[in-house]
Order: sequence, then C-alpha cells, then structure tokens
Amino acid sequence: MRTARQRVGIPIHVLIRPRAGDFLYSDDELATMRNEIEAAKQIGMNGIVLGVLREDNRVDIARTKALVEAAHPLPVTFHRAFDATPNMEESLEEVMQTGASRVLTSGGELNAEQGLSALARLVQAAKGRISVMACGAIDSDNVIRIARETLAPEFHTSVGTSQPRTQEDGAPLSYGNHRSTLTLPAAAFEARVRNLVKLLRSLSDPSVLKVQPAAAAPLRSKEPTA
Repeated sequence: MRTARQRVGIPIHVLIRPRAGDFLYSDDELATMRNEIEAAKQIGMNGIVLGVLREDNRVDIARTKALVEAAHPLPVTFHRAFDATPNMEESLEEVMQTGASRVLTSGGELNAEQGLSALARLVQAAKGRISVMACGAIDSDNVIRIARETLAPEFHTSVGTSQPRTQEDGAPLSYGNHRSTLTLPAAAFEARVRNLVKLLRSLSDPSVLKVQPAAAAPLRSKEPTA
C-alpha cells in the first residue's frame, strides 16, 4: 500500500481481504482487517473495499458496519461478496444499513453483460441512496451498451487484462481469485485506459445514452446451498 501511495497520484481504494475463499471471517481475521484499515488510513488511501457475509450468505450487517465505522472518514465499497448473496434486492438494503457508500456487482452473474437486467434493477432500487458500480469483463467494446442499459453511475474494469480463475468443472472461483491473462507494454495498456476514459466521458452527451434501459427483470433469488 505504501509503495502504491508513493507512486500513484490518483485516488486509491484498497481491498481489505485477509484470505481467499468465502466471506465468513473469524474474530482474528476481522481484527486483521481492522488493522489493515487503520494502516490504509495512515498511509493516505482514499477508500476501503471489503465485504463480510454470514453463514447463510446474507450480508453481515453488524460486522460490516463496525468495519465501515473503523474506516471513517474513508468511504467503503462492499465488493462482489454481494453477488454471492441469495437475494440481491434485500442485500442492497442491508448493505445500505452498514453505511457503505458503494456496492460492486455484476448483477450476480459472471460478467456485467450477462447481468444487465439485474444491474438495471439494482440501479433503480438504489434510487441514488448508494452507488451501484457495475463490474465484470467491462471494456471499450461493451461499456457504452452496459451504461445505456443499466444506467449505472460507475464502472470497474481491468481493461481486459484479467479473468476469473476457474475450478476443474469450469465454474469461477470466489471473488478475488483472478489471474493476469495478458502482458501488455505500458504504452498499450495506457492506450486501452485512455480509450475507455474517452468513451466514458462521451456518456455526458445525451445522444450517447438515448436508449431505453434494459428490462429490469425481477432479481433472482438463490437457494442456500448446504
């Protein structure tokens, strides 16, 4: 964190995640998260990214709220643990109860394009009370469509340089287990970023967004697994 802060002048929101796997953390792991949050504040980070769930995969409101309070005054983003919850509409309300200012989601699907209708529904349900940041394989080829159909105010991207690791059956591993799939020269990477930024800035032109949002189908509920 310290090295990144010294070398980068743009805002940095740091992921606080003590291990890979599920999002049900022990007391010791939560203590580690609090220590890392405090370190991030002292180093001068601009925001915190985290997510804590209960055994039933519902948002752990109490524990998340305690971490949000520990992060104050830095804003907190509830990460894609959100996509593992059984009912995203209810989970959105629960995340808001924690005091988090943003939720990172692909609409419960592997990527944003597959989750378009769910993302549109979440943006509508948020009603501006919390920011819904769309994520999942977003790049210059699809960002305009995703913006048009979801009306999401923010987007997360690796500009095509990473993808989820998969298990032997092809299913994606839990959030945070990503691997680089492309090594780009710095100039090529910068060109991708600049192009994406240019496209996003074009969204201020009403003609770019002159399209109906995706049909906001009811958010699916997932049955808890044993």
